[in-house]
Amino acid sequence: MNIEDLRNYCLNKKGATEDAPFGEDTIVFKVMGKMFALTSLNKWEAGDHSVNLKCDPERIAELRAEYESIQPGYHMNKRHWNTVDIDNGELPPRFVEELIDHSYDLVVRGLTKKQRENLASL
Repeated sequence: MNIEDLRNYCLNKKGATEDAPFGEDTIVFKVMGKMFALTSLNKWEAGDHSVNLKCDPERIAELRAEYESIQPGYHMNKRHWNTVDIDNGELPPRFVEELIDHSYDLVVRGLTKKQRENLASL
């Protein structure tokens, strides 16, 4: 998965938007104003192809223990975020997509009823 694949996959999620609230280096993907994925463009250019994704705290320990490519979220709440190295060959692209889906779904579940209704009407 390259940066354009990642970007396209995230932006194809219902209601997803791209933002750069931390500066032009970091792209953030949001749904209804809430982050579900972010990555550093400078790191991608330097060969560090990773993305921060939200994760259910009950699943985090299992994923980190099973995959070297999944580490505590860089500059994020370690209880809720992972940094996923998507380019070292350990994680199949479909699994990375599943992790993105999981992050998006967690954020959607955390939205208010009104926000979920607004999302459904998009």
